[in-house]
Amino acid sequence: MKNNDMMNGIMHGVNRTIMPSSIAAPAAKYAHAVLADGPARLLHTSGVVPIAPDGSVPQGIADQATVVWSNIVALLDETDMSVTDIVSVTTYVVVSEPLADVMAARDSALAGHLAASTLLPVVSLARPEWKLEIAVVAAR
Repeated sequence: MKNNDMMNGIMHGVNRTIMPSSIAAPAAKYAHAVLADGPARLLHTSGVVPIAPDGSVPQGIADQATVVWSNIVALLDETDMSVTDIVSVTTYVVVSEPLADVMAARDSALAGHLAASTLLPVVSLARPEWKLEIAVVAAR
């Protein structure tokens, strides 16, 4: 284990946020890195898209983000995991959409839990009505 200055962070089960004091703080509400120390199980999702259980796709980005995070929670529930097991989030957002709505949905879904997070603006996704897609990695 590295010295405490290099491993400052919060422990969640087998997962520890890595927030070294030797680099600048994150630009938003996320961890620079998360160390999964000896996880018994890893969950890697595909890109989770904004299709509701009834097959509909909401029009607005905020509503789409809510559906995506609801779908992610369903995947976690199915594997006896929770949002506190998420170690990494990769979000793809169509460039014309407001990022603040996407980040607010992430922050709300994670409810204070910090995960490593990457947000990528893209020109388009696989279906034109999709405005975002999110993949997560969870460890327990």
